[in-house]
Amino acid sequence: MRPTTFQKCLSELLSKPSTEQLLRGLQIAPALKEPQERLSRAQLSMLLSILLFEDLLSRVPESKVYFEEKLANGQTIMLDHGALRTVSIKMKELPGGKVAFSRLLEPLGYKLSGTYPLNRINMCGFVYTHQDYPADIPQYFVSELYPERFSPAFQTCVKELVYDSSEPLNDESKNLLKKLGLERKLEYESAKTLLISLLNCFARQHNIPSMAQYKLLLAESAEMAWIATEGNAFNHATDRVEDLDLLESEEKQKGRNMKPQIEEGIHANIRQTAYRASIVKRPFKSDSGTVDIEVPGSFFEFIQRGTHVDSTSGSEVMDLRFDTRNAQGIFKMTENKA
Repeated sequence: MRPTTFQKCLSELLSKPSTEQLLRGLQIAPALKEPQERLSRAQLSMLLSILLFEDLLSRVPESKVYFEEKLANGQTIMLDHGALRTVSIKMKELPGGKVAFSRLLEPLGYKLSGTYPLNRINMCGFVYTHQDYPADIPQYFVSELYPERFSPAFQTCVKELVYDSSEPLNDESKNLLKKLGLERKLEYESAKTLLISLLNCFARQHNIPSMAQYKLLLAESAEMAWIATEGNAFNHATDRVEDLDLLESEEKQKGRNMKPQIEEGIHANIRQTAYRASIVKRPFKSDSGTVDIEVPGSFFEFIQRGTHVDSTSGSEVMDLRFDTRNAQGIFKMTENKA
């Protein structure tokens, strides 16, 4: 059978084996895989999520093992949401805070659907939900850190580190985003070009930190220390599961490095847990050049969503909201206790 445009795009951006595994192992709404002359914003959004998940598999060994076990058992993963971290600060080229991502997500069809103050860690979470397929296309939880809530030395260090962050989008990509926002579709080659460019936005855009900078930031904020080494990388992806208690029990029996307890939502009908962040080697500036040191990287999360009564329609729907306490509990997965 001739591959659809959706499948063709994925296969041209990844290897054939990876494409086959992802199409077999991820739940993708059938409508998104239907043949189209041009790729819709919904299809582009799903493709981006798949590509980011595939990148996470290469950086988080635990997620790759989990995914391969699912494939071997004929099961699938339902991508619920991905998480990103940003710094709310004016920079020379790169937009600061959540705008670094909202400028990408909004043309793709996402809208801001929730704001979650994370006061304990001096951040705020902004949730973006897709307008066309809200329950089928992964949401994004974008966390914004506020340097002004920390010490003067911390603020100076953050500015020195991120002010010269590079802008990953060129003029062509910006124009394609504008066109997508207006027309909601792109021609195949333009869509593929845009996807490649968008992937570049999920990376560290600033220079590597020194160990002195890292230690200063870590003393006040584990989250900013993570941003120092990882930047705007995909912080975690999430599998939406039906029975979180069963999953937790099975994963702990396998010896996986899991969160000690499940986070229970108070203001949303959700429950969450996760693997602890993978330990990765990252470069740091030193007097003799650079030195590689182990720090927390990204991780993989699990969520169980219940239902609630929608305030607009009055009907019972899947609860796509988040919970501030849960979110702050999940942030602990990237703490550096060294």
